[in-house]
Amino acid sequence: MAIEKEVSGQVQWSIRINDDSTKVLAPEKGLLSKFFLGLKGLIIWIFSKPAKFFHNAWKIGCNDPRKVIHCLKVGIALTAVSFFYYMRPLYDGVGGTAMWAVMTVVVVFENTVGATLCKCLNRICGTFLAGFVAIGVHWIARHSGDKVEPFIVGVSVFILASAATFSRFIPSVKSRFDYGTMIFILTFSFVSISGYRVDKLFDLAHQRLSTIIIGTSLCILVIMTVCPIWAGQELHTLINRNMDKLGDSLDGCIADYFSGNNNKESEKSYKCVLSSKAAEDTMANFARWEPAHGRFNFRHPWNQYLEIAAAMRGCAYCIEAFNGCIKSENKAPEQLKKQLSNICLEVSSNSTSVMKELATILKTMKKSSRLDFLVEQMNTSVEELQNDLKSLPGVSTPLPLPLPENSTPKLEANDDDSSNVAASVPVSVPLMEIIPLVTLTSLLIEITVRIKSTVKSVEKLADLAHFQPMTDEKLKKSDNNKNKNKVIEKDQHKEEDETMRTLQRV
Repeated sequence: MAIEKEVSGQVQWSIRINDDSTKVLAPEKGLLSKFFLGLKGLIIWIFSKPAKFFHNAWKIGCNDPRKVIHCLKVGIALTAVSFFYYMRPLYDGVGGTAMWAVMTVVVVFENTVGATLCKCLNRICGTFLAGFVAIGVHWIARHSGDKVEPFIVGVSVFILASAATFSRFIPSVKSRFDYGTMIFILTFSFVSISGYRVDKLFDLAHQRLSTIIIGTSLCILVIMTVCPIWAGQELHTLINRNMDKLGDSLDGCIADYFSGNNNKESEKSYKCVLSSKAAEDTMANFARWEPAHGRFNFRHPWNQYLEIAAAMRGCAYCIEAFNGCIKSENKAPEQLKKQLSNICLEVSSNSTSVMKELATILKTMKKSSRLDFLVEQMNTSVEELQNDLKSLPGVSTPLPLPLPENSTPKLEANDDDSSNVAASVPVSVPLMEIIPLVTLTSLLIEITVRIKSTVKSVEKLADLAHFQPMTDEKLKKSDNNKNKNKVIEKDQHKEEDETMRTLQRV
């Protein structure tokens, strides 16, 4: 029932749904109120965008303060190089080409020392070589006559630019000298073409080269003295951090599978190893340009870090396949999982111990005496896992033969005979129930094989980089631990022998 009321000059309608409740229909808002609401939303949107931007910028600076320091270093370098344009004595010595020094700082200055050195040296070498070749071509063209001069310059630009551009497709040139090749093409074309109209070509090439040397020298000075960020140190830290995450992910995945939990952090931690190849290649390339710093010598084997990363990615791919099997709809029976849970957890624990020890070797850059013992423990647990796999019903035990329809096994009244017959009958398990568990255990065994290749890569790095052995105190502690383990193993063997003797007597 609709009821009409007049409230403050407006008509208000209300609908009575039942005897006790009514619903009021408010009148529609006018155009003016809609305009003010829209204007209010626009103002809020305009002011919220800068606030959100500054909030994100503040968050980035707090997470990594080195980015803020890098911005300050770029400002210092540009301020220093601008004095060559502001100060009259410096400007008279360099000339109007001082802006090339400013451009060099903007283009060359990078986040790490290796990247900055790579660009600086490429720019200097490319400019010097291009200027030298351009002056030689200009001299030949000048002495060939005015009619032949433009043809010689044009042909030289075509041949050298084409050859230099093709060299950028060569992998070895592209990885190290791509920027220098591009600068060579730019400088040669600029100098050779300008030389056709400019009489003092040598002065032009000299000023350009001098300004570039000034800009690159300031960049190298600032990047190496003000809070330097070394690409080699970044690569070393990245490999060490990925190795720790890989060990944690392996242990977490196995524990989650046999406990029935689903920990998403253990699933995501190994994925950083799969997605870090491009960063590793870039850091290794820039690390080759860096001088000796910290614990790293001038010719440190940076390529070996890439081999370690490749071996770690092999482990990460196996863990990813393991997670895919865990999420499969075809589940293994709980009884079989319990039968292999202890030995699988032992294998994962030993594998994680090996990965943690490798991470410690990389972090301390010292050889470990415990590594061989941990690898031997891992191999022993893998052999036990393989033996337990053979004992699974349906894997190595033949399936029972089908009996005739009307026949039943005859058992004598003697209980001992009946128990022997029951024990001799093989237990059959459906093949589809065994496949998931066998697949998971085979992947776990494959992970240990990939870990062994990682161990070999780390040991090779330790030999090439001349890692020092552990100190005497650490060696004594490890020897004491080994002796304690041997004593415990001897005691366990003695107890097992005594129990076997008592059982034989009984």
